[in-house]
Amino acid sequence: MNGLKKIFDFYIFSNIHVAIAGYCMAKVTLLKFDVNSNLVPLLIGFSIIISYNFIRYFEINSKRLGWFKSWFFENKTKLVWISVLSFLMSIYIVFFTEFNIESLLVVIPFAFITFFYAIPLFKIGKLHISFRNFPAIKIFSIAIAWAGVTVLFPLLEAGYHFNYDVYLEFFQRILILIAYTIPFDIRDVYFDDKELKTIPQLVGVQKSKILGTVLLLLFVLISLFKNSYFEKDVSSDVVIAIVTVLFLWNSTAKKSRYYTSFFVEAVPIIWFLILLVFYNNI
Repeated sequence: MNGLKKIFDFYIFSNIHVAIAGYCMAKVTLLKFDVNSNLVPLLIGFSIIISYNFIRYFEINSKRLGWFKSWFFENKTKLVWISVLSFLMSIYIVFFTEFNIESLLVVIPFAFITFFYAIPLFKIGKLHISFRNFPAIKIFSIAIAWAGVTVLFPLLEAGYHFNYDVYLEFFQRILILIAYTIPFDIRDVYFDDKELKTIPQLVGVQKSKILGTVLLLLFVLISLFKNSYFEKDVSSDVVIAIVTVLFLWNSTAKKSRYYTSFFVEAVPIIWFLILLVFYNNI
């Protein structure tokens, strides 16, 4: 059992799980717009492993994530190898496949947000300034970056013409990502620096859950206003909104880290599987 736990911990804490979630969220976009491609979803997955492990390393050196430090250094060699492999696979996709390199331009602003989420932009006195440290900005920067990378990037690379539905999907994705991220802030409500002013810190846990529920209702309603209205898309949006709201309302500050790091983080994976079922692609 101890061996299985070590494997499971490595799967979670090496960011493989979140990388698969990123892959699935990009695939959700491509499925909805009837685009058959794996290049960008795979690139997103590999990039998440590289960037998230780098951010974790920086946060540990900045005396954050004290709970994570011992595990990180115990597995440092494995993390280096998986990051190097992900980097090589990313290079292969970009330069040795039919990948549209020009599409990387749309990633620049979102990559900037991700990089400077943890890495300081500048320093004022002893205060390191990053997107993570701007009051109430943390959750929005995450949502906007993920929405850009998993909606706009895959469609641009595929040569899809940006229309009204694409921008609605982008806005929808921001809404569900904010709701999906609230459980992480609830988990850390007593540990995050009070200066962060996360949503649970500002309005409390209960009101944060209500806010997340309202955002998910808007997420579903927007589906009805798309030009390419498909009952399958609306139905899948309703199902994933219900799944997300259940995770949201079951979130507490006392929940195990596995609740958010595995179960809540799996929402995009569940969404992808739901779409596969609705589109009869299994």
